Amino acid sequence: MCAGLAALTACGGEGEKADPDAGTNGVGKLPAKKIESKARTVAGSADAVHLSGSLVSKGRTYKVDMKLKGDGGTGVVSTKGSRYELLRVGEELYLKADAGFWAHQGASGGHSGDAAAADKLDDKYVKVPSGDPSYKRLSGFTDKSVMLDGLLGLHGTITAGDRGEVGGVRTIRILGGQGGGGTLDVSLEGRPYPLRLQRAGGAGVIRLEDWNKDFKLSAPKDDHVVDYGQQIPTGT
Repeated sequence: MCAGLAALTACGGEGEKADPDAGTNGVGKLPAKKIESKARTVAGSADAVHLSGSLVSKGRTYKVDMKLKGDGGTGVVSTKGSRYELLRVGEELYLKADAGFWAHQGASGGHSGDAAAADKLDDKYVKVPSGDPSYKRLSGFTDKSVMLDGLLGLHGTITAGDRGEVGGVRTIRILGGQGGGGTLDVSLEGRPYPLRLQRAGGAGVIRLEDWNKDFKLSAPKDDHVVDYGQQIPTGT
């Protein structure tokens, strides 16, 4: 038997379960739909975010590593063996890749793919005209609102799942359609930012981090920009 009041108090607490929401922002106590709503709201109001991972769109898999904020974004996109950098400052969009990329795109697009022409473009920024057919698609990767609106959506009935951690931050998982409609891990520390998204139907997994962490965004110098002279390849 426990001896003394202090010992009795200790014994009495042994069967009590620890509060899973102790020391958190309290979001874990909310209905799952409300958690999703709060996560989308704080994400939409954030000044900046870093997205990385993979996503599937129209049958094509993209690997992305993008830093985004209100007036533009910068980072790398890879798909089908192609890798290129994107930079958008305001409405000005630039694409940068190596000579191998341009030679391959030129050949696949019915152009000569001439080595000299590809070398001219090697590691240089090519400005993508706003009227180019690829502008909307490529600029979408650099647009914080477009990316977040397109990613942060669960399908089906939304329910709350287990608590866990993402990058050392305590989280709660919410699920759409018992997980088949995607899952979203929401921070239980500080503001309830979404930290990890698994898209519905196996359409990719995205990490979301560095919320509100600003970064430098500036147009490339003129001597680092060249004119492609034709439509940007549709294979990008």
